[in-house]
Parts: sequence; C-alpha cells; structure tokens
Amino acid sequence: MIIAKDIRKSYGSLEVLKGVSLEVAKGEIISIVGASGAGKSTLLHIIGTLDKADSGSTEMNGVAVQKLSEKKLADFRNKHIGFVFQFHHLLPEFTALENVCIPAFIKGMKRREAMSKAEEIMAFMNLTDRAHHKPSELSGGEQQRVAVARALINDPDVILADEPSGNLDSASAVELHNLFFKLRDTYSQTYVIVTHNAELANMADRKLTMKDGMIQHGKE
Repeated sequence: MIIAKDIRKSYGSLEVLKGVSLEVAKGEIISIVGASGAGKSTLLHIIGTLDKADSGSTEMNGVAVQKLSEKKLADFRNKHIGFVFQFHHLLPEFTALENVCIPAFIKGMKRREAMSKAEEIMAFMNLTDRAHHKPSELSGGEQQRVAVARALINDPDVILADEPSGNLDSASAVELHNLFFKLRDTYSQTYVIVTHNAELANMADRKLTMKDGMIQHGKE
C-alpha cells in the first residue's frame, strides 16, 4: 500500500530525515515511535503529501505521488488519505455532522448522500446523539472521534494519525486506540500512527522506532 524509498528532508542546515525507507502492507497498522525531533511527524507529512521530500520516492497504492501536479495531488489526497491529528481541527461554527461531511463536499458528493454517509459512520462510532452539537459542546474524546469520522468519510485507503490521543485522558485514549483496530477490521484500511503512547504503539501490528532522522529497527 505504501512504499517510501530513501526519503530525505532538510530545513536549512537541519537534516530531519536521513534516507528513510518504509513499506506498509494493505490493512496493516504500524506505529512509529521515538523522541521529539526524531523526524516522525515529518515522515508522516511526506507520506501524506502534506510536505515534499528533498529526494527519494513515495508510492501509495501504486501511484508515484511525488510526480503528481498540485491539483492532482490535492485530489488524490482528498480521495485516498484520511488524516487524524493531535488537535482535532474541527470548525467551531459547524455541527459535528457538518464537520464530518466537509471532505465529502470538497470531493463533490451531493449533500444528501454526504449527510447519509456521515450519519452511518457516526452511528458506527456511537456519535448519533451528538451529531447536531457544535464542537464546543462535545468532550475531548467525542471531538476526536468526530475527527476520525471526518477522516473516514471518503473511504480512504490510508489513515495517517499524528499523536491522535495526545490530548485525551487515559480512558478516552484507550477508547480511541480500540476504535482504530475496530475500524481496520471493518473497513480494511491501512493505518500509520505516530505516537508517544506506549500502549497504542505496542498494539500495532508493527512498531518502528525513529532516532535522529532514521528508522532504527522494526518490531514484529
């Protein structure tokens, strides 16, 4: 599903990624751990096409994403990749249901179809009774589940999560972690999760450790 080869990235004189190669199979959940500054988030952003590598190549589902034009890249990202960040980035003026629908609207899905699909995903995630609440009326765990539902609306092949439970209390974090595996088993998606949470990292099919811009080892 994902093949990254010799990814290098510098910001000025700071070399953040020093030739990272990575393969992720379809339906696999991998975690990436390491100290702050190891390059985890930068690697995730490059895999997700939010940032560009200085050199190296990235394929997703057989598509060489670094060769796509900006317009085609934006379209590819919208259709094939879902993002979950530490901060949920929900739009405060819209309801939870409307927030979930936004990527579908961008894709060009009709409003009724998008709403129906969003309601289905939210029901799966036990959010039906919160659908018409604004983000400020939701708990932290509920806000993050809405963000996950938003990431799922366009049936992406890959979900990329950057510290998804970083702002949650321990009970909400466990709930979110279990949700990722339930979603994988239901929708057969591939997950790459950057995390400092040892429990989540160890639940993954594979745990990769980054240090000083390199992947140190894989743990099956």
